[in-house]
Amino acid sequence: MKLMSYTAVAALCVLATSATAHEFKIGDLVVEHPMAFETAKTAQTAGGFMTITNTGSTADRLVAVEADFPRVEIHTTEMDGDVARMMQLEDGLEVPAGESVTMKPGSYHVMFMGLGGDPFEVDEEVPATLVFENAGRLEVIFNVEKRKMGDHSEMDHSNHSMDN
Repeated sequence: MKLMSYTAVAALCVLATSATAHEFKIGDLVVEHPMAFETAKTAQTAGGFMTITNTGSTADRLVAVEADFPRVEIHTTEMDGDVARMMQLEDGLEVPAGESVTMKPGSYHVMFMGLGGDPFEVDEEVPATLVFENAGRLEVIFNVEKRKMGDHSEMDHSNHSMDN
């Protein structure tokens, strides 16, 4: 009986892990766990995050992200004293050969702009297409997850304007 219980618990752990962790592949690129945090009902913008690993011997570049929003951009966050400024990466984001680039709060991220009263909600799936310079187009799903309370490293994109 105990063996069966341990087996059941192990199976549930595998199912829980596979439900939250997801990856997509194209050529030498592996995109791990594209996700976004839930947003406030009044939010006009949301940030998207993921890790992109280039297993190949040639660099590639994420040049665009396409999704069903008025604007979607690839951003970086730069600190100016105590003020964080988000800036569009006009030339995209390089993914060096043999390396990983992590898009995370306070760093590189995808900016979904123009939510128009339709906030991101926990367990929602946001379809998008990543456009790479060499590898091409890759359809992915950004899973919307609950914001961790008390973690101040996460940036709130809900009040950011869409102006350049």
